[in-house]
Amino acid sequence: MGLLSDPVRRRALARLVLRLNAPLCVLSYVAGIAWFLALAFPPLTQRTYMSENAMGSTMVEEQFAGGERARSFARDFAAHRRKSGALPVAWLERTMRSVGLEVYTQSFSRKLPNKHLEGMVSGINVYGILRAPRAASTESLVLTVPCGPESPNSQAVGLMLALAAHFRGQIYWAKDIIFLVTEHDLLGSEAWLEAYHDINVTGMQSSPLQGRAGAIQAAVALELSSDVVTSLDVAVEGLNGQLPNLDLLNLFQTFCQKGGLLCTLQGKLQPQDWTSADGPLQGVQTLLLMALQQASGHPHGAHGLFLRYRVEALTLRGVNSFRQYKYDLVAVGKALEGMFRKLNHLLERLHQSFFFYLLPTLSRFVSIGLYMPAAGFLLLVLGLKALELWVQLHEAGVGPEEAGGTPGSSPPLPATQRVGLASLVAPLLISQAVGLALYVLPVLGQHVAAQHFPVAEAEAVVLTLLAVYAAGLALPHSTHWVLSTQAPDRSWMALKLVALIYLALQLACITLTNFSLGFLLAATMVPGAALTKPSGPRPLRAALLVLTSPAAALLGGLFLWQRLQEAPVSLAEGWRLFLAVLAQGVLAHHTYGALLFPLLALGLFPCWLLFWNVLFWKR
Repeated sequence: MGLLSDPVRRRALARLVLRLNAPLCVLSYVAGIAWFLALAFPPLTQRTYMSENAMGSTMVEEQFAGGERARSFARDFAAHRRKSGALPVAWLERTMRSVGLEVYTQSFSRKLPNKHLEGMVSGINVYGILRAPRAASTESLVLTVPCGPESPNSQAVGLMLALAAHFRGQIYWAKDIIFLVTEHDLLGSEAWLEAYHDINVTGMQSSPLQGRAGAIQAAVALELSSDVVTSLDVAVEGLNGQLPNLDLLNLFQTFCQKGGLLCTLQGKLQPQDWTSADGPLQGVQTLLLMALQQASGHPHGAHGLFLRYRVEALTLRGVNSFRQYKYDLVAVGKALEGMFRKLNHLLERLHQSFFFYLLPTLSRFVSIGLYMPAAGFLLLVLGLKALELWVQLHEAGVGPEEAGGTPGSSPPLPATQRVGLASLVAPLLISQAVGLALYVLPVLGQHVAAQHFPVAEAEAVVLTLLAVYAAGLALPHSTHWVLSTQAPDRSWMALKLVALIYLALQLACITLTNFSLGFLLAATMVPGAALTKPSGPRPLRAALLVLTSPAAALLGGLFLWQRLQEAPVSLAEGWRLFLAVLAQGVLAHHTYGALLFPLLALGLFPCWLLFWNVLFWKR
């Protein structure tokens, strides 16, 4: 306490903070980036292991041999789908009943924010329930196949029906098994989940479910594009960055290894040699792909919506590529049979393994305790800059005696150099109002824009977003028009101090729930926030601040994603992809409740506008 109460020592501490602030900020930022990249290297990455005793003690013997039956079901499903032009509901009902399931249907409809009333999306879900002969329908498992206009998923439907017929002949099931076929991909899955749990969080209009099973313990979504596969790719990222329990992923990998199936993550094979640099470098690419996918907040498959309801789930995608070794539907069916039989042993929900993790490969993971310091180093930069500004403001607002000098050693600071908090109200209110307009106007004004301009409603949403975003760049002129000419010279320091604290709090909260989103935003926004001030080479600082804005971070993330996917795009293609992602972000928020759009519009963009206002502050 003496260090803070003694004016002389406090003055010395302030000088130390000001002198070492810049090198400490640079060191902290570099340490954060380096820590994240080092996560793919041992010993920060650890081997995965099964934590749930009920699933890791013994293996099961798979007996599925219905490959030909699965292909027959797939051909019939594809033929009826082509004939009807929609999901063949009657054929599915008839086929599910023939294999011994209780069959039910559910109709649903949803008006999308960029569709007219006559464009309302409607569909029908079909599901069958296999009742457990050894339990009282208190718990259940789900095998779901999403079907959409561009992804008929015929082979997945055929394999699901063949597995249902095989499961029907077994007597060891202790949990009900639900075989679900949804229409319109994620829309059908969301409609069924809301009806099953008797809630409505997205405004979906659907009929109530006539048949129910027990509480859903786990779910697997299946997507197959051909009768043979060369590998199975697993998707774990769910809505708003949620992840399933790591034991479910370990279970999938275990049965892939047992059956000799190649399994991939983010489309990348597992590196075999971790002693050289090649393995960890490939792990860095997979880690970055997972971080970008998780940061988007968009579910990477139908499983992503189950995670919202505390149901552990993942999506399996069959890939048929140029690789030499190919596997038929029997191998995939055996892996699914093994997974469901092990999940059938569960006595409680999966909870013993990690829910927060990063994956450089399927066989290695990074726990939350090891990746959080990377974000902590980046947020420390904001804290150091805020401390520097606080010290400068404190020195400007005290007299010479309180500052530690002798009376008369220096004249007191004039009143014009004292901070006026009233000057902060206008930029705070205007920046937040611009953020609110960015959130509200794209959807509310789409019909007006489509009526008065030759654009479609989806294009009107994107154009409105860009217009409001660009209008925010006029914020400094608006605030200075509102402010009095008697504004203090050092008010920009107080405004930047508030902006730094505001940004640090937002990034910290985001990092706790979605580490990838918080880290990537911090990595891009922190440099511009730290270096912004209304002096020096203003054009260079303005260029840096624009390049570190939320929109520029999104655009850069898209280019990085395409590069890591080994499918680089040109500037024109990247811009078109950027516009499409903007429309998808707004649609995902209003349809499924994705939070990335409101976080950027109502939180980070107004905060960035505060730094933009600081840069053009009239001193």
